[in-house]
Amino acid sequence: MALKMKELMELSGESKSTILYYLKEGLLPKPQKPKPNVHLYDDSSIQIIKFIKYLQNNYSYSISQIKNILQNNNFSFDNSFNSILDAIVALQGEGDKRYTKDELINILNIKEEELDSFIKDGLILKKDIYVKKDLDALNLLLKAKEMGLDFKLFKEYAKSAKELAKLENEIGYSFLEDDSTPHNKRYELLFDIILNYKPYIFNSYTINEHKERVKLWSNYLK
Repeated sequence: MALKMKELMELSGESKSTILYYLKEGLLPKPQKPKPNVHLYDDSSIQIIKFIKYLQNNYSYSISQIKNILQNNNFSFDNSFNSILDAIVALQGEGDKRYTKDELINILNIKEEELDSFIKDGLILKKDIYVKKDLDALNLLLKAKEMGLDFKLFKEYAKSAKELAKLENEIGYSFLEDDSTPHNKRYELLFDIILNYKPYIFNSYTINEHKERVKLWSNYLK
């Protein structure tokens, strides 16, 4: 669907000057020009503008950082749950150095069999290219292994994450197909749930469990 500037402003909630700035910076698709003085904008511009505002408001990303994300990652804002997931992938690797499997092995000074065992157990996902978050996670696993921590915790994390991922996809796709509420609102809600609520609720339960144990221990010492 092609939109006039006024329609794009109304649907995105952004000013004309800001939209023109995004166009100048190459953040939005170039408009079609079917007639002189008639510019028609792709409706994907709405989602891109929402995404830009989300990154600015929640992560304080600069325009240059956002431009880097949009240009270096092949995802599209096609009104689907895929676009949310692809955007999250882009966020996680934004600005990170990339590593091959062999580079990871050399940096960590581990055997390939050890890395493969982490992948087999689902503690690290198999990828063609890894980023700093993967390197940090592997460092943590190696440190835990060296200190003798029971890996049951990590395996339960991986098991729960896999099950939740399936549920997220199932509910996410069906939610975006429901036209009872504006699509932009549903898109933002799912993005917030995955990036903000999910870590909040997991960490909240961890903290609450700690408080309960401290409380029980304090009562025991009385």
